[in-house]
Amino acid sequence: MSDIDKNRVIIFDTTLRDGEQALQQSLNEKQKLQIALMLEQLGVDVIEAGFPISSPGDFNAVRLIGENLTRTIPCGLSRCVDKDIDAVYEALKNCARFRIHTFIATSDIHVQDKLRKSFDDIVAMAVNSVKRARNYTDDVEFSCEDAGRTPIDHLCRMVEAAINAGATTVNIPDTVGYTIPSEFGGIINTLMNRVPNIDKAVISVHCHNDLGMATGNSLVALQNGARQVEVCVNGLGERAGNTSLEEVAMALHVRKEYFGGLYTNIVPTNIARASQMVAGICNEKVPPHKAIVGSNAFAHSSGIHQDGVLKNRSTYEIITPESVGFKDNNLHMTARSGRHMIKSRLNALGYSDDTFNLDEVYKRFLELADKKGQVFDYDLEALLFFTHDMEEKTQFELDNLNVICGGKGVIPTASVRMKIGDQVYTESGTGDGPVDAVFNCITRLTKIDCKLVDYNISATTEGMNAQGQVDVDVMYHNRKYHGKGLSTDVIESSALALIHACNSIYRTQIVEDKKAEEQANHQVHMSV
Repeated sequence: MSDIDKNRVIIFDTTLRDGEQALQQSLNEKQKLQIALMLEQLGVDVIEAGFPISSPGDFNAVRLIGENLTRTIPCGLSRCVDKDIDAVYEALKNCARFRIHTFIATSDIHVQDKLRKSFDDIVAMAVNSVKRARNYTDDVEFSCEDAGRTPIDHLCRMVEAAINAGATTVNIPDTVGYTIPSEFGGIINTLMNRVPNIDKAVISVHCHNDLGMATGNSLVALQNGARQVEVCVNGLGERAGNTSLEEVAMALHVRKEYFGGLYTNIVPTNIARASQMVAGICNEKVPPHKAIVGSNAFAHSSGIHQDGVLKNRSTYEIITPESVGFKDNNLHMTARSGRHMIKSRLNALGYSDDTFNLDEVYKRFLELADKKGQVFDYDLEALLFFTHDMEEKTQFELDNLNVICGGKGVIPTASVRMKIGDQVYTESGTGDGPVDAVFNCITRLTKIDCKLVDYNISATTEGMNAQGQVDVDVMYHNRKYHGKGLSTDVIESSALALIHACNSIYRTQIVEDKKAEEQANHQVHMSV
């Protein structure tokens, strides 16, 4: 291989196999194909599309994915069992190229207690399976399951035997996330130095995150000679998950010199889109604090951090949000925000320094932030135009709520009574579901035709009487507004959340009217 080839790290994605095993519900063929095509756009080299012998659905999904990939190599998993290997071939035989990935456990606890065979038997099974797979394709990967807990002499023997049998890739999995980086790096280093035919195959690693070491173990393995990393988008996978694709790709991208020029074919600007697609299809939300793709990954709320980022983003951002496909960073306005942040946001909203008293606005901002937790742009604008008693003025209040819904044949119907100003009004209507019916009533009562763009519900307490918190984001006149509601009844929580957002829109309308009035007065003054 050329020096450039030696520096290329092969990205083997197993989101559709190991990642799917962690889901509460299996994905269908169409969903798997959507993810596979996104992974190909992302630049993944090999996609482990599934475990064909496990079910007809998995077999068909592997075949469908293989037939639709144009650049990425499709791969199917098999145990060291003839029928498994044959099933992978049958699923992928129509592809121009494909990989068979076969595995068997090699640690003492697995060999003795799970397989109940001698290690000699295990080696023989591995050799026979690799040879059988080589009858179908020149691209054969062999995995030593639980390699992290396998005696090093046994591991060296197995790797050498698998390569002699024809394996072109040998995977060293830390199946239960047991090892730590220095230990796992030592295992790879030993294999590179003790196995005589190690140069005949690519060494791969597949690390789990049970102790939070998956990415660290994978990167150290690369430093010791491994050239393939097995990953999942968003770190999905059995138990605590697998090595995160985005973490490995960006670590090598950002610290390329430290890793001696190692690189991947991953397109960084497609990472956010891939993460969001996988999270949506798999119904597995990305934790806010998740590295690279979490909602807080590019968020700053500390006044010191915000001040630094506003002056030079690299003070607190080693990766720009745009570099992984997000639009921008997120500077949260909370009680921790400083004056510089508030001034910057007001300037961005079009207010010059001479139109507001920063000390007075900041004082009122802190009071409001202590009440609300997070302040939004429209709240900040309101501070310039409202007196203290108007900042949280409530135009719309929920007075009563009735919902009828049920099984087949029942049309969800809602009746909402609201206090609007000093008057009480009632509206009834239907919808696709109880929440939709309630929302339709509220938008008619408030005469605010906003579009729901995000809806989230979470339990804030435990037990049968847990309170449900609903957060909504709505768009109105090309501006996003947030609303929050809390109740033991999630339908009521939903109504309260939308009404909260409508009150923010109402206050913003007053602000816009005041701004227009001031501008008109200013123009009259100038003409005089």
